[in-house]
Amino acid sequence: MAKLSLFDRRRQRVRTALKARSGQNPRPRLSIHRSGQHIYAQVIDDAQGHTVAAASTLEKDVRGKIGCTKEAAAEVGKRIAAAATKAGVTKVVFDRGGFLFHGRVKALADAAREGGLEF
Repeated sequence: MAKLSLFDRRRQRVRTALKARSGQNPRPRLSIHRSGQHIYAQVIDDAQGHTVAAASTLEKDVRGKIGCTKEAAAEVGKRIAAAATKAGVTKVVFDRGGFLFHGRVKALADAAREGGLEF
């Protein structure tokens, strides 16, 4: 069996902690993916198995003016919060995957909190 990378071990640890904390009333999950050029966010309802809301820097009005920065991540955080509240979701669990909570990931999380999401 191949040894897991640090990223994969961190991802497993985060996901296990989220499942343990959610208990009987699982909240929708705010899942983040960060690449070298873009950042993506989804609010996923695991109970029903579908995406409630999504936002990313691939959207034309975000991509054209900012690029791959903390400001772009903050804009995505505001957009995901607005889309989630429009869909009726206000409380989520933050699934950062294997990404460390700093830089663009932290900027997105802070903006989502300011936008009205609770986690």
